[in-house]
Amino acid sequence: MAYIERAITPILKRRASQSKCLLITGARQVGKSTLVKHIFPDFTVANFDDSLTRLQAKEEPKLFFMNHPGPLFIDEVQKEPGVLEEIKLIVDGSEERGRFILSGSQKLELMKGMSESLAGRVSVSELGTLSMREINGVSFNRHFVPTDEYLNEREREVTRYKDLWDSIHRGSYPELYDTGRDWLDFYASYVATYIERDINEIVSADSVTFTKFLTAAAARTGEMLNYANIASDVGVSEPTVKNWISILERTGIVYILQPYAASALTRAIKTPKLYFRDTGLACYLTRWNSADALKNSAVAGNMFETFAVSEILKSYSNEGLDHRFSVYYYRGKDKSASSENEIDLIIEENGVLYPVEIKMSGNPKASMASVNQVLDKIPDKKRGMGVILCLVDRKLYLRENLIALPIEYV
Repeated sequence: MAYIERAITPILKRRASQSKCLLITGARQVGKSTLVKHIFPDFTVANFDDSLTRLQAKEEPKLFFMNHPGPLFIDEVQKEPGVLEEIKLIVDGSEERGRFILSGSQKLELMKGMSESLAGRVSVSELGTLSMREINGVSFNRHFVPTDEYLNEREREVTRYKDLWDSIHRGSYPELYDTGRDWLDFYASYVATYIERDINEIVSADSVTFTKFLTAAAARTGEMLNYANIASDVGVSEPTVKNWISILERTGIVYILQPYAASALTRAIKTPKLYFRDTGLACYLTRWNSADALKNSAVAGNMFETFAVSEILKSYSNEGLDHRFSVYYYRGKDKSASSENEIDLIIEENGVLYPVEIKMSGNPKASMASVNQVLDKIPDKKRGMGVILCLVDRKLYLRENLIALPIEYV
């Protein structure tokens, strides 16, 4: 079994040396345990998926820590958050750094526990599925932002992706790359395990209904989030769908992309967009069983956009950065337009807004980015280089402030 080096490795090593506790969040089976065991081989391991281990931590915490001496790695720590109070007592009594590494697949619940028990004592990092950079052995590890500096540095390590649609269809879970695991078998097992181990502990829904909900959500990846529409398809109430979408986000299955808010954009839509974190899982749930069928389908554009957004988000988290306050989208109807216009992504950095269009096209045109000028209305921001991420084979300037980029530049 070949280990794929994870881009976030140096970030985790540095943070473990500087913090009393390190927390790694991410969806189930993205490789959290494998990564920690690989780069921190001297840590004792306790897995809270094991009910006996969890029971001892709950009922006899002092005995648990005697049996699991530090430095200690606790996997799936959200299953027994009460242990955080004992960890707090231990780290407060020592100046030692890197005593505990914690991981879990329920991000928001974990964050709540951390804010209550370990505020100021824990460093939080997010691990996603494999990025295309990691799969292709690209060492470049900066978040995507189309500045001249980024483009010049990225260009030195651009690697053409072979069989892009195979990669989109396959998805990015490590087990699909370090073993010969069958695609259909992997995702069938993944969905069953996810519902059994994560969902049953949070919601009271039968597996058939929740799987139907997962499928309805996957069919809408890359679209504006319409709770009522999903509720109608699944046959549950709208509040139930809102709760379940929140759970998908909390457990790292989907990402909710927020609209860009600015007082100057008075006619902007305030509805967020839904993206699956992994295109392979979305393909499995919506029954696209081959890359060729997906490539030629009506949903190909949405899957390509989902893939590009996921890669951009991973470029942030792999650098140890929080993308939630840097990546948005815009949809609205400005006074000069007869219909609604959309900017797929707006990346904000240092007061500059970089508009990004994602197009499944090998023939990009400047008109694809005509709505970018709406950002000029925002008085305290500057519009930066616009980008069309697409299927061209080389960097191509369409205007002085607009560039078409191969997806490999992310």
